[in-house]
Amino acid sequence: MQRKAYVSAAAVLLAALLTGCTGSSGVGGSAPDSKGGDTGTTAPVAQPGKYRTLPEACGAADHDTLDVLLPGIQELTDETQQEKAYAGEATLTYDTDRRDGCDWKVASTAATDHLFVDFERVVSYDNTVSDESKAEELYAAKQTTADLPEPAASGSESASASGDATPSPSGSPSGSPSGPADGNGNASGAPSAPTATASPSQPPADLQPRVLDDLGDEAFLDDKLSTGSSTAQQRTVTVVFRTSNVIVTIEYSEQPTASGNTPDSEEMQDRAQKLAQKLASRLND
Repeated sequence: MQRKAYVSAAAVLLAALLTGCTGSSGVGGSAPDSKGGDTGTTAPVAQPGKYRTLPEACGAADHDTLDVLLPGIQELTDETQQEKAYAGEATLTYDTDRRDGCDWKVASTAATDHLFVDFERVVSYDNTVSDESKAEELYAAKQTTADLPEPAASGSESASASGDATPSPSGSPSGSPSGPADGNGNASGAPSAPTATASPSQPPADLQPRVLDDLGDEAFLDDKLSTGSSTAQQRTVTVVFRTSNVIVTIEYSEQPTASGNTPDSEEMQDRAQKLAQKLASRLND
């Protein structure tokens, strides 16, 4: 009887040990609880961009628009050459839903005009950064590279900054020599004020490179005049704008045939901005 009781106690002990091993094996109920503390701690994934595809760049401008931007098209008498000029030349790309561009270059009797349109759909590969935030970052880099001048000061600020003289009690400007006026209204001994002339290579103040407020989510315009292979000067107007996660770049340049001629800044900027507005509307269709 005593031997039988001893065997029973050993069996009970063995069963208890086996139960403990089973509980720690990961097959039982404790395994699902091992990651219980991680529930709900996954970081939220950033939202994808508004745009998933892009328009075809070579179809972005209709014939009427190209007739204005590239006057040489209307001078082409061969119908095949004219259609080729309208079609443009697509830039090399491996995914037209990520990037698509097109070039047009047409010569006329007055000048050679070149137009380039580029669509870029920005995709962020960081789950914590949205496509739109990444596009904002890339757009900011483009604007920084353009190195736009500071906005012109207002009239009163300009006058203060230039140190304009204030009338003295005698009626003559402070610091100017007194004395009888000559035939031109200048005080005796005072030199005539120089006449300010605008540099022909720089557009007027209101046409200087600048940020644009009425195009896409953000936009800027650049305007540069450079000397080409001849003495004629080439002007290039660039408009860049961002709409959500798409960045659009327009480069419009003209080089006159005759030396000494300078492309009109206001006219070229107006043409480029009108095209940009059309492209922005097309993205929102």
